[in-house]
Amino acid sequence: MGSKKFDTWNEVKKNIESKKQVASFKEREIYWANIGENIGFEQGGKGDDFTRPVLVFKRFSKTMFFGIPLSTQTKKGSFFFGFDFLETQTSTVLLVQAKMYDVKRLDKKMGMMKKDDFESLKKQFGSLLGFLPQEDLRASPEGNCADIVTAQTSNVNKAVGDDKRELGGAWV
Repeated sequence: MGSKKFDTWNEVKKNIESKKQVASFKEREIYWANIGENIGFEQGGKGDDFTRPVLVFKRFSKTMFFGIPLSTQTKKGSFFFGFDFLETQTSTVLLVQAKMYDVKRLDKKMGMMKKDDFESLKKQFGSLLGFLPQEDLRASPEGNCADIVTAQTSNVNKAVGDDKRELGGAWV
């Protein structure tokens, strides 16, 4: 098992699971989070509580979010995004370590990422994952199906005498 502290982490995790009071969080916020002792190259926490700063990238509900761990070590390459967070410290977002988290893992709020940094991060992360920004999808013929579907549905509705039906929030 080496120097991993799985048994200790399991005890900490039991306490985290029993939390009654949880944070109210928003996208762009950065928290100390109990991310645990993990396997292989998965990013783990440090210290007695197995914590690490985590950026709330996308909130899905009041209890779940997609988060990305941070590091104070400067790292270069498409897997990482550097930004100034604390006055004297540059932080690195570890894009390849992104995953879903439960709100119970959030401990103390550290602050919030600047809007312009967050927008740049979203573009880099989308590029890393192979996604195109939404406006680029509309520019490509294969990504512009809304007009085609609406026109075809309208023609079908007229043929069956139901041309005043609503489809997807738009009258066809």
